[in-house]
Amino acid sequence: MRDFVLVRLSDDEFDEFSAKHPQGNFQQTSAMGRLRAAQGVDVEYLAVKEHDDIVAAALFETHRSRLSTFAAIHDGPMVDYHDAELLTFFMAQLKAHAKAKGASQLEITPETPYRLRDSDGQPLPAGAEGAQPDDALLANLQAIGFRHGGFTVGYTAVPRWRYLKDLTGIETESDLLKSYDKRTQWSVKRARSMGVHVRELADDELGVFAAIEQQTAERRSFEYRGEEYFHRFKKAFGAKAHFMVAEIHIDEYVKDMTAKREALAAKVESLTAKNAEHPTTKTERQLGEESRNLAAAEKRLKEAAELAKKGDVLPAAASLFVEHPRETIYLFSGSVEEYKPFYASALIQHEAMLHLCLERGVSRYNFYGIDGVFDDPDDEGRGVLEFKQGFNGYVEELPGEFELTVKPLAYALKQLAHKVLSR
Repeated sequence: MRDFVLVRLSDDEFDEFSAKHPQGNFQQTSAMGRLRAAQGVDVEYLAVKEHDDIVAAALFETHRSRLSTFAAIHDGPMVDYHDAELLTFFMAQLKAHAKAKGASQLEITPETPYRLRDSDGQPLPAGAEGAQPDDALLANLQAIGFRHGGFTVGYTAVPRWRYLKDLTGIETESDLLKSYDKRTQWSVKRARSMGVHVRELADDELGVFAAIEQQTAERRSFEYRGEEYFHRFKKAFGAKAHFMVAEIHIDEYVKDMTAKREALAAKVESLTAKNAEHPTTKTERQLGEESRNLAAAEKRLKEAAELAKKGDVLPAAASLFVEHPRETIYLFSGSVEEYKPFYASALIQHEAMLHLCLERGVSRYNFYGIDGVFDDPDDEGRGVLEFKQGFNGYVEELPGEFELTVKPLAYALKQLAHKVLSR
């Protein structure tokens, strides 16, 4: 029998383990612990040592409300789910700890893939790494009493479906751009040509991020967390949290569009003269096409004049990115619908991958949640999926939620209360 012991870790010890563990993630860091604690959650860093080596760890949360108390581990715990002896010991200790805290149940969401899929959500070819479903993980957790929440689709607080990009072998910005699909490459270049620039917001500018996030939440009907939450997030994560904004510089946009209009006007003038001298079907077709392009450029210049009335620099999109030693996570985002033709959202992703991954030697870029629906063009998450697919990544299907009853009577009463109150 192996020699295991449950211990508590300091912030630094926990972060060091998370940084090196293959399941380490931003949810399992002391920064997230500080954020949860600021929200009134009881936070502890529990771990298993074997011969003085830390072999498993978890940010253990105790949530208390007027009606119930429960324990949770988001995107964790960090443990080898195929080491039955270690897993059984750790979960038994966590269950006992949850009971001592007064929790009726323990909820976990393992941060390890159940199965890898291609960008379109299709299973990988047999024999490819990650192609086989990890049914052993489910069996090991169920053997010690956990109930599986099922292979769900849809958005959840801790996403079961993730979209990621592997940057291995990509060393330059040119390589990065070429790794996207053609449409996304064009969008990034187009945004830059239209005077869009990306920068990081200072702590006292988070209202800009919050305003864009709120507009997007109202448009897409998702929960808006409020500006104060983003201030707490920045305070907890410090330099690891990057609130980025993509802004339209109107003077650059006008200059670019003026140059394009002049070039198109010269083309139209030349084609008009050529067609008058010697009309051909080809020349007429070219003249018609360039005349339409000129009309579009003139229209955009008029629109630019209207935009200029709103200011010299206009925030068009904003995103929050979080650093973890294993990866960079794209966590929250929003955009101004009016400025959609400026493709600011594509540029902000490109800049994040460039500066927060390539420049710090990180090969894993985590676009985070998608809803797991790939075959319905009318699905509410379709736009988000197609946007992320444009960067040519892959899909991680995680096992999802698991629940372990800690105090059967309290849990049964809680379930009854929920049933009554939901009527």
